[in-house]
Amino acid sequence: MGAVERTAGDEGGPWAEVGPDAARRLLIAAVDAFAERGYHATTTRDIAGRAGMSPAALYIHYRTKEELLHRISRIGHEKALEILRAAADRPGSAAERLADAVRSFVRWHAAQTTTARVVQYELDALGGEARAEIMALRRRTDAVIRDLIEDGARGGEFDVHDVEGTTLAVLSLCVDVARWFNAAGRRTPDEVGALYADLVLRMVGAKG
Repeated sequence: MGAVERTAGDEGGPWAEVGPDAARRLLIAAVDAFAERGYHATTTRDIAGRAGMSPAALYIHYRTKEELLHRISRIGHEKALEILRAAADRPGSAAERLADAVRSFVRWHAAQTTTARVVQYELDALGGEARAEIMALRRRTDAVIRDLIEDGARGGEFDVHDVEGTTLAVLSLCVDVARWFNAAGRRTPDEVGALYADLVLRMVGAKG
């Protein structure tokens, strides 16, 4: 597999608040390496080399490779949760808010596809407290979608017989965008977001 191509905004997106610059460069290098080679096949030497640093310099900022993955996962999951909550908290019907949440969530997975792929698919490499923290963030993310579906079903906007199952299906559909999206493809992140918002409304039997 060749070098992972970055989509616009990958470097500035979730990493903009991370400092100093060397720590941010290491995170970006780790995202590229994990996405291209997988967490277990990536070495700290690989990461340091991509960042233009010596292997010893990495340990000034991160104690272990797992700490890097944990940091990437936490930032990514917090960003995803922020995106969903912003959409869910806006005024409007349950259908409008669910569509907005899905559109924004999918757009992030497409626009930040390299980062999102690591955030969503390398989670099993984490253990102990690090994994527990990320799983708690995932549960909060799941709850935003579940609450929107419940609101719509309770208010008669949606025809949903299994809220938990439908929530899982919606989240799986959205997250999978990180696996297949190609910036060189014929659809933009905005177009994929709009398509998935429409698909999800059909899934929940939105009326009107």
